[in-house]
Amino acid sequence: MLPRKSIIPEEFALPALVSRIPRKPVFRDRVNKARFIAKSGACNLAHKNIREQGRFLQDVFTTLVDLKWRFTLVIFTMTFLCSWLLFAMGWWLVAFAHGDLDPNRKPVVEKCVTNVNSFTSAFLFSIEVQVTIGFGGRMITEQCPAAITVLILQNIIGLIINAVMLGCIFMKTAQSHRRAETLIFSRHAVIAVRNNRLCFMIRVGDLRKSMIINAAVRLQVVRKTTTPEGEVIPIHQIDVQTESAVAGNSIFLLAPLIICHVIDKDSPLYDLSAMELQCSDLEVIVILEGVVETTGITTQARTSYVTEEIQWGHRFVPIVTEEEGVYSVDYSKFGNTVKVATPRCSARELDEKPSILIQTLQKSELSHQNSLRKRNSMRRNNSMRKVNSMRRNNSALAVPKVQFLTPEGGPNLAVT
Repeated sequence: MLPRKSIIPEEFALPALVSRIPRKPVFRDRVNKARFIAKSGACNLAHKNIREQGRFLQDVFTTLVDLKWRFTLVIFTMTFLCSWLLFAMGWWLVAFAHGDLDPNRKPVVEKCVTNVNSFTSAFLFSIEVQVTIGFGGRMITEQCPAAITVLILQNIIGLIINAVMLGCIFMKTAQSHRRAETLIFSRHAVIAVRNNRLCFMIRVGDLRKSMIINAAVRLQVVRKTTTPEGEVIPIHQIDVQTESAVAGNSIFLLAPLIICHVIDKDSPLYDLSAMELQCSDLEVIVILEGVVETTGITTQARTSYVTEEIQWGHRFVPIVTEEEGVYSVDYSKFGNTVKVATPRCSARELDEKPSILIQTLQKSELSHQNSLRKRNSMRRNNSMRKVNSMRRNNSALAVPKVQFLTPEGGPNLAVT
C-alpha cells in the first residue's frame, strides 16, 4: 500500500521551514587545555624519555641545588657519614698494619695513633680529624708515614666536601625565586581604551621595601599556530611590546604599576574582538626580571593569563593615595576592576572606523547622565516623602480645641 501524500506541500512542511531559518553562529566552549605557565610562575612542562641521563652528572652542583630539600638533606648526611666511615677504615688498617691492635704488643713500641684500639675508636678519631674537634684523647704520632698521608688526604677531601655541601645548602636557601614570592601580579588582565587606543593591561607590585633594581617586564603570547606549509607549532611564542619599550622595558617598581600594551597592527591581539577572544586558544605570559637590591642576585617572577582571565571593558581602580604627606598603597584593592565604556570590536575595526569609539563614548555619557537623573529624581522623591511624613507626624501631635459650656448655655471656646 502506497503512503498517503500530505495535503501540505513538502516545501512548506515544518522540517523544510526550520532548515531555511537562518541560524546564529554557535560558539562552543573552549576545550580546557593545560597552561604553559601556572599562576604561581611554575612551568607546566614534563620531560619524558630522556636517554642521556649522564648529562645531569656533568653539572653536579646545579643538580644538587635543583633537587628537593628532602633529597638534598639525605645526600648531605650520607656524604659526611660515608667519608667518616671510609677514613675510619683507613685509620683501622693503619693501626692493624702497625700492630697497634695486637693485645700482646710491647708497650715500648709507640703507636701510630694513640688510644685507637678498635674500629669504633678509629671511627671517632676520623670524625675528630675531619671536623677538627680535637678532644685530645687520640692523636697521631711521627712513627707512621702512612698515618701522616691519611691525615693529609682526609683534611683535603673534608674541605672539598664541606665547600660543596655548604655551598649547595647556601644556594638553596638564597635562591632567586624566593624573592619572587613577594612580587605579585593582578589576578585578571583587562582590555580597555586608553588614549583612544585599545590596550591590554595588567598590574604588578612589590610587597617588600627593598627594591628590585633594573626591573623589566616582558610579555609573550603563546598560541597554537599552523604555517602556510602546514607545519603545526603547538607552542608559538610571540613577543609583545609594552609602553616602555623605548626605554628597554625598564620600570621603577617603587609602587604598584599598570603595565600597558597598546593593541596596534603589530600586536597578536589586533584582529580579536571581545567574542573572538573568549573563543580563542591563547595564553599571555608575563615575565618580571630584576636584581635584588640586598643580595645582588637576579630574580624572575612569572605568571600567565588565559582568555577566561582577561576582562574586556574593565579598568583597574586606583590604589595609591596621598595621606598626610605620605603615599599610601591599599593592597586590598590590588586586583579590583570597574567597568568602563569599551567597544566590543577588534582593534583593526576600531582603526578602520574611528566613529565606533565616538559612538560608544557618547552612549556611555548618555547612560551616565540618565543614571544621574534617576538618582536625583529618586533623591527628590525620597526627600519629599520624608517632608510629607514629618508633616503628618506634626499634625498628629497638634493639641485639639476643647469646647466648654457656660452656665448660661452659651458656648465658650477655649484652647488648652
